[in-house]
Amino acid sequence: MNFARGLFLWSLCLASTFLLGQSFTLDQALSAPFNSELTAAPIGGTFAWVTNLQGRRNLWAATRNADGKTYSSQQLTKYSEDDGIEIGNIAWTPDGQSLVYVRGGDFEFPERPAPNPDLLSDGVNQEIWVVSVHGGEPRKLATGMAPAVSPVGDEIAYLLKGQIWEMSLKDPNAKPEQLMHTRGTLSSLLWSPNGKALAFVSDRGDHSFIGLYTPETKSLRYLDPGTDHDGSPAWSLDGKNIAFVRVPYSKHEALFGPKRTGLPWSIRVVEAESGKGHEIWRANEGRGSVFHEAQGQSQLHWTSAGAIIFPWEADGWLHLYSVSPNRETAELLTPGDFEVDRVAGSRDGKSIIYSSNQDDIDRRHIWKLDSASGHVSEITHGEGIETAPVVSGDGESIAVLRSDARVPIRPAIVGVNGDLEDLAPQAKFPAASFVVPQQVIFSSADGFRIHGQLFLSKSTQDGRRHPAIVFFHGGSRRQMFLGWHPMEYYSNAYGMNQYLASLGYIVLSVNYRSGIGYGEEFREALNYGATGASEFNDVLGAGLYLRGRSDVDAAHIGVWGGSYGGYLTALALARASDMFAAGVDMHGVHDWNLELGNWLPAYDPAADPQGARTAWLSSPLSSVNTWRSPVLLIQGDDDRNVVFAQTVQLAEALRKQKVEIDELIFPDEIHDFLLHRDWLAAYSASAEFFAKHLK
Repeated sequence: MNFARGLFLWSLCLASTFLLGQSFTLDQALSAPFNSELTAAPIGGTFAWVTNLQGRRNLWAATRNADGKTYSSQQLTKYSEDDGIEIGNIAWTPDGQSLVYVRGGDFEFPERPAPNPDLLSDGVNQEIWVVSVHGGEPRKLATGMAPAVSPVGDEIAYLLKGQIWEMSLKDPNAKPEQLMHTRGTLSSLLWSPNGKALAFVSDRGDHSFIGLYTPETKSLRYLDPGTDHDGSPAWSLDGKNIAFVRVPYSKHEALFGPKRTGLPWSIRVVEAESGKGHEIWRANEGRGSVFHEAQGQSQLHWTSAGAIIFPWEADGWLHLYSVSPNRETAELLTPGDFEVDRVAGSRDGKSIIYSSNQDDIDRRHIWKLDSASGHVSEITHGEGIETAPVVSGDGESIAVLRSDARVPIRPAIVGVNGDLEDLAPQAKFPAASFVVPQQVIFSSADGFRIHGQLFLSKSTQDGRRHPAIVFFHGGSRRQMFLGWHPMEYYSNAYGMNQYLASLGYIVLSVNYRSGIGYGEEFREALNYGATGASEFNDVLGAGLYLRGRSDVDAAHIGVWGGSYGGYLTALALARASDMFAAGVDMHGVHDWNLELGNWLPAYDPAADPQGARTAWLSSPLSSVNTWRSPVLLIQGDDDRNVVFAQTVQLAEALRKQKVEIDELIFPDEIHDFLLHRDWLAAYSASAEFFAKHLK
């Protein structure tokens, strides 16, 4: 049967929720504002962020009050519709009084047409706007994306149709002008500290350059060009040098398969005036030779002493290291069996603030590194999750995004002893009704230690056996936490797991191999993905763990997930229908050869028949003849991450197998649904589907 946009099912699901006596509805579980893109003004103590309240995306700002301790927040923009139009690319004016931002378009695939899931008759444009932090109406500046405001404050550079443009910020009648005409896909616009030069990355496919444009002389240079991939440019604090990462070209680039070693990556420094460049550090061969980036805007952080702090996996965990231009060895700054996550530097180069799972493997907390002494201190702790730290322009305050088991991610100021004070008011939300997930560690079918989060409501603790549901996240470079996730897609998934638990299911969220958080060997697991589907051992391990519990009805175990989690859901149903009675597959991968071609246009299965065969045998479609369990297939047909043909082809194959399938298709919706009502429709249909087949 084909579900129409979910409205009728949603009403049925809500009705069944009340009949079951649940304490909250799905709508309520996803009603809290989701906050992201926390950023600090370049001077003073003001912070800003993006809030998505049930599809209505707006900018907010919090300004420090006269007492120097408390903050007052206000909504800066007044967009009032669930229209699927995103806000991002936030940039401050140098005086900290205005925010430049982009509204509309695809922030993940900027070269693609702007998505329009709300089916707006006029379509959607990607536009750059500016708004005062004191309120007032936003002013449209130009069509484009990725604005970079000059430190002088009189102009912005931005990208439009693959080229760099600029326009005046001060003159309301100014017209945009194209700065240059150049080849490549351009990104990473970065002004020098004095605003006299603009660095950027030019991706040429099998290589990339660091470009440097000087507006005054209208001159363009490429710095220290080579045959490799140059990226992550970072200006020194005095503006005399640019550091960047050089990653060697590899003809046999691994995609959806492990890559533990390769030609070593390096860090190079170029004198901006002369253009002379040299290598200051190179990774060792073997472990850590493959570049793995930390999350955050920058990979390289100059210190006030002229050293560079950077991420490296030399010991199998992503840590911070320091190297000085006058020495070749790097100093480990953050030793231990944990991963550094989001990294930010103070403007004076004296400290680094970062999040990590040190001493708390399934959460995130904030740490501070003194760049001169190398001393590391813990800033936050406890049973919450803190990430995405930023330092105020005056260096007096640290703001973070925080969540916990019951309340979703929101901006907060870090106080004395790590105390956290929220910067924005929270909407009415049934936080007290949510369960606190338990950390569980179980064995995969081949002996891996797999971490998960177990959701147990009071209704399942009655001594009886209950239906259970396994959840697999996407990515696969993701990790679910013991609380609300700081990424919107997985925050929604966490809310869905809470809702399923409230309906009487025992829910297990699985952090399977090839995900992050547990070191390089776990992330780069042998034979994962398109090279052998070794994660299926974790799928089996999750099912066996639940079967072994005295409170689980082994005949009624379901499975769900999206994207890579949809792939594992389909794999579970194709290979183990005797274990998993029903599943919800949201935009999953079903044929690796089709997916590899989506990310690598030049991919040719005939060029490597053995590799293509392995990819096929790692795909759910190769095992479709043993698939018996019913499935709900959900996808938007403008998906840019997983081609819609994945669902089309699976549906055809399952119909031939006489497998019961339901479909929920969203015309013009993308991978990470832009419309809040589409999330509600998808999850409502999923809950109804599980109720039909597991209860």
